[in-house]
Amino acid sequence: MKSKANLRRIFRYIGRYTPLLLISLLLAALSVGATLYIPILVGQAIDRMIGVGAVLFDEIWALLTQIVILLAASALAQWLMNVIHNRIAFQVVRDVRCDAFEKIQTLPLSYLDSHKVGDILSRVVTDAEQFADGLLLGFAQLFTGAITIVGTLVFMFVLQPWIALAVVVISPLSLFVAKFITTKTHLLFLAQSKLRAEQTAFVDEMIGNGKVVRAFAHEDEAQADFERINSDLTETSLNATFFSSLTNPSTRFVNSLVYAAIGCFGAFFVMWSGGAFTVGALSGFLSYAGQYTKPFNEISGVITELQNAFTCVGRVFELLDTPSEVSDADALALSERAKGSVALENVSFAYDPSRPLLQNISLSVEAGQRIAIVGPTGCGKTTLINLLMRYYDVDEGRITVDGRDIRSITRHSLRENYGMVLQETWLSSGTVRDNIRMGRPDATDEEVENAARAAHAHGFIRRLPKGYDTVLGENGGGLSGGQKQLLCIARVMLCLPPMLILDEATSSIDTRTEIKIQMAFSEMMKGRTSFIVAHRLSTIKEADVILVMKDGNIIEKGSHEALLREDGFYARLYHSQFEA
Repeated sequence: MKSKANLRRIFRYIGRYTPLLLISLLLAALSVGATLYIPILVGQAIDRMIGVGAVLFDEIWALLTQIVILLAASALAQWLMNVIHNRIAFQVVRDVRCDAFEKIQTLPLSYLDSHKVGDILSRVVTDAEQFADGLLLGFAQLFTGAITIVGTLVFMFVLQPWIALAVVVISPLSLFVAKFITTKTHLLFLAQSKLRAEQTAFVDEMIGNGKVVRAFAHEDEAQADFERINSDLTETSLNATFFSSLTNPSTRFVNSLVYAAIGCFGAFFVMWSGGAFTVGALSGFLSYAGQYTKPFNEISGVITELQNAFTCVGRVFELLDTPSEVSDADALALSERAKGSVALENVSFAYDPSRPLLQNISLSVEAGQRIAIVGPTGCGKTTLINLLMRYYDVDEGRITVDGRDIRSITRHSLRENYGMVLQETWLSSGTVRDNIRMGRPDATDEEVENAARAAHAHGFIRRLPKGYDTVLGENGGGLSGGQKQLLCIARVMLCLPPMLILDEATSSIDTRTEIKIQMAFSEMMKGRTSFIVAHRLSTIKEADVILVMKDGNIIEKGSHEALLREDGFYARLYHSQFEA
């Protein structure tokens, strides 16, 4: 049932290019028609040569001229048909990839967090490419093959119905043989596709974490793991290829028997027909028999390729069928910039229902307040930020911005009102200027440079080979961790949204620069609601409210001085950092 559903989806994608398909069918009919008429002309030429005392060169020359013209017409039609097939196949794969990438944009973070990047990458790139290869081969063979089978049947029944009937009865045996073999190889192709994805995911993981691998001298173990995956993929691929390769020889054997039988029966008919069935007619019939069985050989090979293609595209369709994050089609965009008041009302949340994380949290933040969030690792600080940004929706309770439940606000307009600087920096491949301008594509060069100055990034940017026009590699390759973080800070400085989230925003910056950044942050946070996640407690002394979290709960709340006077959990954390 699933394979049939996938097949219907493929036809829906192909159906977008129906005009091109119809033109291709017409060209296929012209090509096959021209090819099939040639054996009749050849048979007539043979009869001219053996049926009279003198060879009629003028008639033979005329027949040869017609054959050459038909061959040229068939070749031209075949070439045009292949051009159209290429266009259809690659446009279909383009559409599939676009849908897959669009799907990735709407997938819930829970899916992205629980699936390897390499596996998703393999589905969009490698599996789609395999599907394109199978689709190209399928178009090229199935179109001409189907028309050839119908055309040759017509010509054979005209020439000799009885022999034609025998051909029709015996030839389909090759398809039964092909179906039996390909059914056995389906699971092997599926395993091959999964192992290919596992290999891509592993290589992506090792390259992305190359420094860690070398730091822990893990190269030998990584090499051993890769060789294991690679060996499994090789073994599975060999098995799939071996069993699928049996298809073509098996069908060719059956079709060769058919051809030999036709030659024997045809010879007897020539002798017994008393001139009604000539040697030229037998020559043409044998040619048609060869052309009739040829598509069965080709289609059996196509079935193998298509089976691999359908297996690969099935993995892409699995991605497309993954439920998207809850739609906000009924939500309304914020009509104007948010004022910045935020409230959490009895909020509970867990990534895994069996392991509760945030439990019954309530909090009221006035516009313009600075809220610091501290606590040991795993207490729920980042989770709270994820809920504020609506990367995840709460399980119970609600979060409001300016009195509106954020689930009634479109994600896009909600996130436009937040500026984030995270501990994990992300820069795209492009110029320094483009990276800073990401949040405000219409910003002028002067505004970009002012934002960089405010983030204390202008100095090192000017020292780059081309300054603001320096092209950065993947994820800011060539820059230090601190420099990348300064660019991320400059990006937020340029936007200055009404609400800010600073998640360990200065963790990769030296102490001297951090003092300057803190001053810039202080200026930037004036009049803006700010949530600051920090492990270094010296950076949050000026916060209006400090939330102390432990095991998913807010256990203490107050200003820096008030919490020190309470001499509780926060005081112990603070003194543990400075007394040493």
